[in-house]
Amino acid sequence: MPKHIRASALTALTVAALTAGTVLTAPAAGAAPKAAPKFLSASQLPPHPTSAWTAGPVTEGFPEGLGSCVSTEGVPSYDYRHREFRTDLDTNAVQLTVVADTAALAKALAKHYDDLIRTCADRIEKNDPEVEAEGRDYGTLPVEEGARVRGLHTETSWGATDVSLLSVGRDGRTVTVVRWAQMGDFADAPVAAFKKTTTTAVNKLY
Repeated sequence: MPKHIRASALTALTVAALTAGTVLTAPAAGAAPKAAPKFLSASQLPPHPTSAWTAGPVTEGFPEGLGSCVSTEGVPSYDYRHREFRTDLDTNAVQLTVVADTAALAKALAKHYDDLIRTCADRIEKNDPEVEAEGRDYGTLPVEEGARVRGLHTETSWGATDVSLLSVGRDGRTVTVVRWAQMGDFADAPVAAFKKTTTTAVNKLY
């Protein structure tokens, strides 16, 4: 997705979050330490027909690759960790993990992220009249405390099209968000393979 679309969507997201008053309670101090959650490997991404996936290092911070739909607005200052993936062509992916202080906070955070993804298409269209966006709900997955998969397609007035699949899953106090994206439309999205990737991502956390 072009950078100006990402920026527009982020602006709309911020306004929507603040308008809704979505502020989650900050985590309490003194939480018991827990092993860091594990990340997907390159081989666990939906297979690309002509190019192998390459995995980057696990990195501290919130990934820019989630910025078009998901942001840190309205949530506590958690320690975010992420890993980015890419192919030699136009396909990329990213996984984010966040460990909350309690399972209740993690449940609220997972719902918050899913709500942002669910409303992302409307926010993009409202903020940029040159972009048409459509979101789709691909349902829930019975893994750990649950996961949901959604899709997003955008098309600009000059003909650029992008499709992405996004999921939010939770295992206890840990939330993970996975995004796959490339040029194209919903017909190009490997939904079944991405559901398998999401299930693997949640199961692999611990």
